[in-house]
Amino acid sequence: MGLLRRTREIQPLVPPDPEEGVGVPLQAEELVVLQRPRSEQAEQFRRLASSLEALNPDGAPRTVMVTSSVEGEGVTVAALNLGLAFRERPRRRVLMVDANLRKPGIERYLDLPLRQGFSELVRDELRLDKAIRKTSIEGFDVIGAGELPTNPAQVLRGDRVRTLLGRLKQSYDYVVLDTPPAHTLTEPHLLGAVCDGIVQVVRLRTTPRHLVEETSSQLESMGGNLLGVCLLGAFGE
Repeated sequence: MGLLRRTREIQPLVPPDPEEGVGVPLQAEELVVLQRPRSEQAEQFRRLASSLEALNPDGAPRTVMVTSSVEGEGVTVAALNLGLAFRERPRRRVLMVDANLRKPGIERYLDLPLRQGFSELVRDELRLDKAIRKTSIEGFDVIGAGELPTNPAQVLRGDRVRTLLGRLKQSYDYVVLDTPPAHTLTEPHLLGAVCDGIVQVVRLRTTPRHLVEETSSQLESMGGNLLGVCLLGAFGE
């Protein structure tokens, strides 16, 4: 990710071509829902998607934020696989949003070039129709993080994010946001308060239990709706 950060700093990002990802196959081995659809790991994400859908019986469009307690727990991988599991339903439209304005990773996993995206949208510097990129999977679209601001929390304050998410729900059944760790950073709390629900990623035998509990309490105290936990590492991921 250091190379990506240096690229952002040296060369300003340009708006994406909405069609540039259509011919790029999603090949990252971490995308188990695609690469190993019969595996236990893939079924884990399908069960999580089904559980979240059960909490949404009216089928209304939903925004789901994915976060963790500390860095390195696999939030981006979990978010992408959850989005792919949502997309498996017929006629379902899913949008992945890289809202990690510190160490974004969605474009890397999808083999897409770095472009303007979420950061510019929130600052009203990019039109929404110019920010969304299609992928090789129909109905599975993406908004990258964009330029990394000096103060991510400041960019995310105010009503702009809430308004933006409301607009996205007009076109997608599920909007899945990949965010940084919530135990020590402000941004996930700001985003969680305006999303319909939160999924907390926990890596088995790695994440200290007290940090998991503290993070859950923090998110809920800031107005977040914690829907459940995604446990990674149970099958040797």
